[in-house]
Amino acid sequence: MEALGPQDPRQVGEYRLLRRLGAGGMGTVYLGRNTGGRTVAVKVVHGEFAQDEEFRRRFRQEVRAARTVGGRWTAPVLDADTEGPLPWVATGYVAGPALGQAVREFGPLNGAAVRTLGAGLADALGAVHGLGLVHRDVKPSNVMLALDGPRLIDFGIARAMDAAGALTQSGYVVGSPGFMSPEQARGDQAGPPSDVFSLGAVLAFAATGTAPFGEGVSAAVLLYRVLNETPELGPLEGDLRRLVLDCLAKEPADRPTPAELRERLNGGPPGTMMLGQVGWLPPMLAESMGRLAAQLLELDTDPRPAAPPVHDAVPPGAFGPPTPPTPVPAPPATPPLAPRPSPYSELPAAPTTPAGYNPGPYQPPNPYQQNPYQQQPYQQQPYQQPFPSPAPTPYPPTAAPAPGGNRTRTVLIAAGAAVVVAGAAVLAYYLTGHHAAPQPAPLPTPTPSPVVTSDSPTPPPSPSPDGALAAGFPGNWTGSMTITLNGRSDPVTYQISLVQGAVGQVVGQSSTTYPTENTICNGADTLVSADDTTMVLSEAGTTGTSGCGSNTAPDTVTLRLNSDGTLEISQDGFTPAALTRQQ
Repeated sequence: MEALGPQDPRQVGEYRLLRRLGAGGMGTVYLGRNTGGRTVAVKVVHGEFAQDEEFRRRFRQEVRAARTVGGRWTAPVLDADTEGPLPWVATGYVAGPALGQAVREFGPLNGAAVRTLGAGLADALGAVHGLGLVHRDVKPSNVMLALDGPRLIDFGIARAMDAAGALTQSGYVVGSPGFMSPEQARGDQAGPPSDVFSLGAVLAFAATGTAPFGEGVSAAVLLYRVLNETPELGPLEGDLRRLVLDCLAKEPADRPTPAELRERLNGGPPGTMMLGQVGWLPPMLAESMGRLAAQLLELDTDPRPAAPPVHDAVPPGAFGPPTPPTPVPAPPATPPLAPRPSPYSELPAAPTTPAGYNPGPYQPPNPYQQNPYQQQPYQQQPYQQPFPSPAPTPYPPTAAPAPGGNRTRTVLIAAGAAVVVAGAAVLAYYLTGHHAAPQPAPLPTPTPSPVVTSDSPTPPPSPSPDGALAAGFPGNWTGSMTITLNGRSDPVTYQISLVQGAVGQVVGQSSTTYPTENTICNGADTLVSADDTTMVLSEAGTTGTSGCGSNTAPDTVTLRLNSDGTLEISQDGFTPAALTRQQ
């Protein structure tokens, strides 16, 4: 992540650009924020491709298809301009490293982490394939790591370039030969089984630290190995080895489906499947992600450069005028509150982070154009960008674990590193949510309406005119959750009443009952962010029986509307559960 240069734009659409994430032959990726405070990755295509009508046609098609893909383990396409002087697309930003970067810096993942990685990617591919689409570019640089699970990215610029005349002129090769399926290598039609092959290669890389068909050789050698040789899986053993080998079968019909993969991954020993839970990543990697989240939060207070020049390739007004600087909130009048005790008097796990990303539509590839270049050892691009980067930014160094503390209704899942991870998760919510962190006082104005571009066939759902919450949220909700401590699971009853309100205002009153502890904890829930399906709350204790305190740090609660009318709740230290509406 680098500071913006004199030739970089400061504004793209409604997004104020903060940093440069990467650049390469296809374009440049920036870290940006919209007027509501949501952090995004903005990809701006180079001018040479913008002049190619075939590229524009395919780019328009890819973005339109990408908007339809939903799934917790993909990162959403939020906005795009496919008709402007320089096409661009804004996607949800994942505050974490790409898989390749993480493995190179911290080493291969353990078996439980590989299982969790595979489960998340299988779910993501299931969502993609369910719409009749094929990703066609599953590789370590397109897998981002978040504290609660992986995110599959790449909205399809590479596939649009695959059909563009400029592609042949530049000699750019689409895809990574070591992660391509045999049918892609032959130039045959690539269907859903092609993605499963690439997923198997990604899992092998995550488990061993090396691509299964080698590194440091030419593209032609890699393609020959993909077509004819057995993959090298090193120390990978047992059912994971068998699963990866099945994914890497030469014949598409011999590979499992994403649903079959998910079922096999769920069948592992207890404690080896942690999808949706904090703690699935190695502690040192998770701690370093906390440092990244802190760095991103600090960008909110950086002064904006005065009248910087716009991109020299952008005609005047192409990106629109810059927005005024975002006011920096004043610090709280009182010092931070001490953590309030839980009935279990334990440390918290961190919250999960919803996201999604979208691959492009099912398209048969062009025959692979072999290049005489030498394939270098696999180098991961930093952050979430499908563009090659000339020099990946080293991931922030690991920090020493912070001292522990207590928080309400949470459990002891780890020492030292857990505190850093918990803080990182809260920061990640604020950074990747639809609004910035909550202000110390209620905001006087409602949040802006979602942006609708000319590329959108229909406007996205809007919040109620009376507040930030979508119409499905207000009401009384109740359900049962489970808290686990040292192998013991206890039931918990959670109730919450939600009303309309703006970001920074109290929109909920909650109550959590712990039957085995004979304890009831009440809370006031302040809105952090909201869109049409998800809301994030900061829940502070108010009153309760012995064991609940009000002078403590708040918990983070995430609520998601399900298609069946229930409300999914995710909260520190608890298994996700469904709440039902009470009449």
